[in-house]
This record gives sequence, C-alpha cells and structure tokens, in this order.
Amino acid sequence: MIAEGKKSARTEEILKTAGKKGIPVRFKKAAELSRLMPGMAHQGVVALAEEFTYSDFNKVTDISMQDQGRALLIAADHITDEGNLGAMIRTAAFFSAHGLILPKDRSARVTANVLKRSSGACAYLPITRVVNLGRALDLLEKKGFWIVGASGESSDSVYQCDWDRDVVLILGNEQKGMSRTIRKRCHQVIGIPAPGHMESLNVSVAAGVILSEIFRQRETFKTPD
Repeated sequence: MIAEGKKSARTEEILKTAGKKGIPVRFKKAAELSRLMPGMAHQGVVALAEEFTYSDFNKVTDISMQDQGRALLIAADHITDEGNLGAMIRTAAFFSAHGLILPKDRSARVTANVLKRSSGACAYLPITRVVNLGRALDLLEKKGFWIVGASGESSDSVYQCDWDRDVVLILGNEQKGMSRTIRKRCHQVIGIPAPGHMESLNVSVAAGVILSEIFRQRETFKTPD
C-alpha cells in the first residue's frame, strides 16, 4: 500500500520490484495508512507480510562455524526495547555477524517495528530464539566458542580482548545488564572505556563499538590468501 501522490525514485523502485515479483499494490490516502499503522512513521509505504520466521539454532551455529576460528554470534540477554533490538540487528548485519540469539521469554521479538528499525537487516542476519539462553551458551561453549559478556562495570577493555577466535558476544538488558546466570557462563567480561562524562552507552551503540573493534582486529590479523 502506497500513499496517493507519493512520488520518488524509491517509490518507483518499489513499484517496479512489486511488478516483477507479482506483488499487488494498492494506493491509499495517507491518513488511512496512519490509521492502519498507529504510532509508526510509515513514510507512505506499508507492506503486508507473513509473520517473521526465526532460524533454527543448530543451523545458525553450524553456518557460523564454517568461518572456522572466526565465528561471531551475538546473544541478547533479555533486551526488551524494540528500537534497541532493531538497531542492534542492523549493526550486527553491517559487521557481518553470523547470527543473533534471542530468549523466547521476557525479550523483544521481531515485530513490524523491529523490521522497520533494522532497515531490512533482518533479511541478512539469521535470528534464532531459544527457550533457555544459558543452556544455549553451554552448548556453544562445548563447540569451542569463547563467551564474552559486555558490562560497563568491567575494567577489562574491549580493546585488550583477543577477538580473533570463535566468539559469542553477550549484550545485556537495557536497565539491569546481564543476568547473574548468564554472567557466570562468561569466559570474560569486557567494558568500553569511558573518557567522557557519561558512564554508559545505549546497548545498540555499545554493540556497534564492540563489533567495530572485532572487525578491526580480524582485518588486522587476517591471513593473506
């Protein structure tokens, strides 16, 4: 559904793609789209789709381990804000993480808001949901993953950590951080040095800082073909 009178290069691209894929397009008044999508900045374009399909945990793990010694999975320890989750998915896809692990309970899930906030990154980043995050981490540890938690309280710097290995990066809840049971499973807990006046970063911004350092280290120590 596209708002009547909306004209732009992106709109033309959407219409052309919809035609190729056989997707029907309906033109609606902008006010009607706003009624259908209350509280969302739809920008004049709304698509109806099936519910998001999560990936199988074992499949995500196996795919990540094909990049031997450089597998990178992210585990979200009960992140509840959809905006944070969507931004984190976009960041993870940008830095080519192999997958994201979400707990099924007390966690944001992939909704229309998350899909929009991720700017399409959900199509590139495999996302899996598990009943018990701790048990999933135990399985990954047995497969040789180094489990690293992020916490603003840690004196171990992200810049001193050895990221050139199979890694699970754990990012905690916006207010409470990592839960005690998850922290106990970490081989290492790292923090981001704070040279300014603010003590902490938004979780999705923190994810970007850490993933950027992981990427930098792995590019620096990449073995030539």
